Amino acid sequence: MSLERELKKRAENKCELCISDEHLQIYTLAPHKDEDLKKSLVACKTCVTQIEDPEITDPNHWRCLNDSMWSEHEAVQVAAWRMLSRLRKEGWPQDLLDMMYMEEDVLEFAKATGEGEADPEKLIHRDVNGVVLQAGDSVVLIKDLKVKGSSMVAKQGTAVRRISLDHTNEKYIEGKVGPTQIVIITDYVKKL
Repeated sequence: MSLERELKKRAENKCELCISDEHLQIYTLAPHKDEDLKKSLVACKTCVTQIEDPEITDPNHWRCLNDSMWSEHEAVQVAAWRMLSRLRKEGWPQDLLDMMYMEEDVLEFAKATGEGEADPEKLIHRDVNGVVLQAGDSVVLIKDLKVKGSSMVAKQGTAVRRISLDHTNEKYIEGKVGPTQIVIITDYVKKL
C-alpha cells in the first residue's frame, strides 16, 4: 500500500488537524523532507498554508487543536504542539499546551524547528525560594493568608495541588484551597 493511501486511510480522508475534507494533501513536517508515516500527516490547504506562513495564521482556525492534539499519531501531535506554541500569546493555546503530554523523543522532534523556543518576554513564576513553578505543580502555603472577599483564612502548611499560572503577572498563581479557587501570591508558597 502506498504511503499516501496509508495516510489517507489513517486520517479517514479528512485533515488530521481540523477535520476538513477539502483540498487534502500529504504534509511532511520540517526538518524532514522524505515522506514517512511517522513524520507526515494529511492536512487541508488552509492548515498547510497557515503552518508555512505565520503572517497569515488565524488563531480561531486552530481551536480545532483542542481535539486533534490528543491524536495517537506523532506527526499530528508535533504539528499541534508547534501551532499551539506559535499561538500561545492568545491565552487559550497555553492552557492546551499545559495539558498536552508527549514522549521525550516526540517533544524533541516538535522542538526541532525552534517553534517552542523560550520567549525572552515569557513570564517565569518562582516560589519564595526561587524555584521555578510550572502549571500542575503542588505548593504549600508558608503563612496564613486572608482570602479577599470572604472570611476564609488559608492556613500555613495547606497544600495547594495542580496550580495554574497567571499569564499576565509572574507573581500570581491560582489553586484550590478546600472547595474555593483562589489567587495566591508566589511570595507565600513553597514548591512541594
